[in-house]
Amino acid sequence: MNGVEKENDRINVLYEELVAVRRRLHACPELDFDLKETAGIVGGQLDSLGIPWRFVAGTGIAALLEGKEPGRTVLLRADMDALPVEEEWEVPWRSRYPGRMHACGHDVHTACLLGAARRLTERRADFAGRVLFVFQPAEETSGGALPMILDGLLERTSPDGAFALHCDPSRPAGTVGVHLGAVRAASDMFDCVVRGRGTHGAEPHNGDDVIAVACRVVGALHELVGRTVSPAEPAVLSVGSFHGGSARNVLPERVVFSGILRTMKQETRIALKARIRRTVMNIPDVLGAVGEVTFTEGYPVLVNDPELADLVLRAAAEVLGEENVSVLMDPSMGVDDFSYFLQRMPGCYFMLGTGSGKGEDAPLHSPRFNPDERCLAVGTDVLVRTALSFLAGDYQK
Repeated sequence: MNGVEKENDRINVLYEELVAVRRRLHACPELDFDLKETAGIVGGQLDSLGIPWRFVAGTGIAALLEGKEPGRTVLLRADMDALPVEEEWEVPWRSRYPGRMHACGHDVHTACLLGAARRLTERRADFAGRVLFVFQPAEETSGGALPMILDGLLERTSPDGAFALHCDPSRPAGTVGVHLGAVRAASDMFDCVVRGRGTHGAEPHNGDDVIAVACRVVGALHELVGRTVSPAEPAVLSVGSFHGGSARNVLPERVVFSGILRTMKQETRIALKARIRRTVMNIPDVLGAVGEVTFTEGYPVLVNDPELADLVLRAAAEVLGEENVSVLMDPSMGVDDFSYFLQRMPGCYFMLGTGSGKGEDAPLHSPRFNPDERCLAVGTDVLVRTALSFLAGDYQK
């Protein structure tokens, strides 16, 4: 067997291992911070590679690989949690747990990062510096990145840059897309209450008809973005829940509704939250009712460092060829708490094509999301090439 054949055999074995690990993870989707089985799989894989690791913020895992000599430290992150979705695929590795599924591809992310850990372990004599592998819980819920940071993750390791990938079923497997700036929005949840006098439906003049008042508030909220934010700037305000009353002939004393605000600029985020507060309070006040609003701050905007985004573009082109790597122009109004890492260091979050290329792929969070497993080797190789380029000094700041 010649050298080329040996290398091809090694690549085939690695791909088979990636597929096997991904399917194990897919079969045991877990939610939020309750990731005992998932963390057990990740920890077992790291043990087999001889990479020391420890738990951070409960079920988060941090593993540190030392190179041949001191140098930079690069952080590579994968989120591990699943979604409360009932899977519709009938495959041997489908979810074993009713009502839970890896519908956002975090099983792919985790398998790719484990693959990168294996490849970089094999090459640890070739690079100076350290690689910090971060396996994060709770991206889909309350967020696991910030708890890991507050638990001392960054102070103990002092990473110089951070990278992560995310599945993109709109792009075919074998391709990568990179934003040079903003990637994901910031989010803020709001919960509103409108209170007033209830009354019989036949006597609306004796009450405050808080349903009608709340409807006016919701209508006004939906006009805020279109009339106060530049059309060239992405921003979305949505009200997704509205509850009031329990009988058709009774006007209730209380209506509650809730929504979410998504923005790309901090100044717009601050200004719109202030306008939401005034709208919810002032319209009911004029109409004789009382409006209240509380905000729950979500993740900050996720912005790539342009120079590190260029590093990822070059690394991906080396792996896939320039024709399979794209600069992405439009950010998503979705969110990801990898943004907390990029608030503290430069980095890049890139999109990994997972589609079949036939135009029939289900979107993320769908019960029929089914990534093309050829993406696993691509994600692994791009992470490895990116880490090695960063550690070698291809990025200067």
